[in-house]
Amino acid sequence: MNTVPEIFASKVFDDRVMKETLPKEVYNSLHNTIAEGRELDLSVANAVAKAMCAWATENGATHFTHWFQPMTGITAEKHDGFISPDIDGRVIMEFSGKELIKGEPDASSFPSGGLRATFEARGYTAWDPTSYAFIKDKTLCIPTAFCSYGGEALDKKTPLLRSMEALNRQALRILRLFGNENVKRVTTSVGPEQEYFLIDKSVYEKRRDLVYTGRTLFGAKPPKGQELDDHYFGAIKPRVQAYMSELNEELWKLGILAKTEHNEVAPGQHELAPIYSTTNVATDHNQLTMEIMRRVAAKHDLVCLLHEKPFAGVNGSGKHNNWSLSTDSGENLLSPGKTPYENAQFLTFLVATVKAVDDYQGLLRLSVATAGNDHRLGANEAPPAVISVFLGDELNAVLEAIEKDAHYDGAERRRMRLGVDSLPAFTRDTTDRNRTSPFAFTGNKFEFRMVGSSDSIACANIMLNSAVAQTLEEFADELEKAEDFDSALHELIRRTICEHKRIIFNGNGYDDKWIAEAERRGLLNLKTTPDAMQLLIAQENMAMLTHQRVFSEEEIRSRYEIQLENYVKTVHIEANTMLNMARKEILPAVSVYSAKLCENAEKKSGFGCKYEKATAERLSALTDEIYSAAAELEDAVARLDSISGITEEAFFVKDEIIPKMSALRFPADKAEELTAKEYWPFPTYGEILFSVK
Repeated sequence: MNTVPEIFASKVFDDRVMKETLPKEVYNSLHNTIAEGRELDLSVANAVAKAMCAWATENGATHFTHWFQPMTGITAEKHDGFISPDIDGRVIMEFSGKELIKGEPDASSFPSGGLRATFEARGYTAWDPTSYAFIKDKTLCIPTAFCSYGGEALDKKTPLLRSMEALNRQALRILRLFGNENVKRVTTSVGPEQEYFLIDKSVYEKRRDLVYTGRTLFGAKPPKGQELDDHYFGAIKPRVQAYMSELNEELWKLGILAKTEHNEVAPGQHELAPIYSTTNVATDHNQLTMEIMRRVAAKHDLVCLLHEKPFAGVNGSGKHNNWSLSTDSGENLLSPGKTPYENAQFLTFLVATVKAVDDYQGLLRLSVATAGNDHRLGANEAPPAVISVFLGDELNAVLEAIEKDAHYDGAERRRMRLGVDSLPAFTRDTTDRNRTSPFAFTGNKFEFRMVGSSDSIACANIMLNSAVAQTLEEFADELEKAEDFDSALHELIRRTICEHKRIIFNGNGYDDKWIAEAERRGLLNLKTTPDAMQLLIAQENMAMLTHQRVFSEEEIRSRYEIQLENYVKTVHIEANTMLNMARKEILPAVSVYSAKLCENAEKKSGFGCKYEKATAERLSALTDEIYSAAAELEDAVARLDSISGITEEAFFVKDEIIPKMSALRFPADKAEELTAKEYWPFPTYGEILFSVK
């Protein structure tokens, strides 16, 4: 049996493999491309392609693909064989630098938000050498960016790489002001914790809503759910443990640093957390993780649910985007440090992040906006739709002292004059975690908890990187002109705290009083996707994103169209599924059971039949409610076709269709509570949530 170190990254063309298979000069050139963002020479690409092909075929690969992330939310791949004809009528296995660098998938069928017409099919994939190639199912997968014939980004990787470069540019300017001339690159790192549900395949296949939409559209509350919190961190069931063991092994083979696994709060809910990696690599790995999760589950007769809210009234699933900044020399810029120099530098990056979150809270909110996540945000397992920053008592006290230019009463009295006095070394976490906060500082990183479980982490990190880059640019512009750097820095940080302290909240984000307080502070409360997406095309946000060269205005507007179109289509499918289930499954089942009750009542006439009569009458009333609610929902769905304009469609869905879906669900769930088990047409919540023994 192979050990973990032996299998780890065994399917990855990583740095270790490149050192072994590439000529030294080729390896050095490629390493410079990866480390410093230099342009890739074609001769180097040819040498890399030859080595890649030899390594891949030795490991069983027969095809290659440019693996990319279009705006569908999942990955895409078109496979080509290494096979080429030889002069003697046989074949050889070969792969060129040109094929490595560029591919040409059909761009017409991917979402483009108007960037491309249907007949304009040409699109290009371009190799991202900063993310290692890997083998999956006998195919060499080459991570790539995806753009149109005109150069517009049609994917999530391209703007993510742009945002990382924007942040690198501005962070280097700040470091130079602190006298650091050695750092060549600043990168963001992410560790996305992934939540998910596991249910038995047999119950999944009996629920049309799960099959078509990924979530239950009907379902009464079970007698036991998560009330006792007995599932959280509980002993992992053998069947789940077998799944997790195989999942870990498959992820490790792909070089994915799967580290932590445990039961989450809800029955059937679990979490996997990786070790941090560079943001674009972490994004690739998270997309792969979700794919492998589903695939391994099928081998165990399980289904992995990644929807943000698969069960109403039960904790939903998200992924916690743990974000930090570090230099190529290994310094974490969000680590407080031990010297006045480090403290001042840390506080600069800290307050820059706080300001960025306040200034661009709308962009952060819309970066996690989906039809699925709208059900989760604000529930008891997720932060509210209001963005706020949690710093903890000690760090908050430090900022208050700076704001007031007063003494800080820490371990000893220190006057918080930056660059002179020392901030206490953070030898441990200085505060408890705040699981109700959307954006919490946790020692040397920020945890953005609003990302949905099925969503790509690219969107959240694009907006976060861009916002922080903008703030750092503003800081650098001001400080580079200062005659006295220390005094200017102190005043800049003090002023920033004063102007943006409204975004800092260390209390309970679940408390209704906080929502009212947030409104008084002027913070945004964007509860739905249509509301949030309006901020993407707000002039100040478009100006920032284009200024940082992360998006063009056309790319921004295309994403606005795509996001709302996805929202409308998702809810449209859910509404049609509800109608189908209500009319073909629920109403017939309840009707048959009601008839049986009436038949029994007739047989027992004169002997007492209160139960049969009362239940039949109640079910009869509920079937009328279900029938009427279904008719109203059907009418609303039909009216959607007559509405023009994606914005108008999205708000119609939010204001008309979703409320009517709730109106249909209510009587149907009440009917479930009264209908005998053998008559109910599909598995109940209790049967689903406790299906894995």
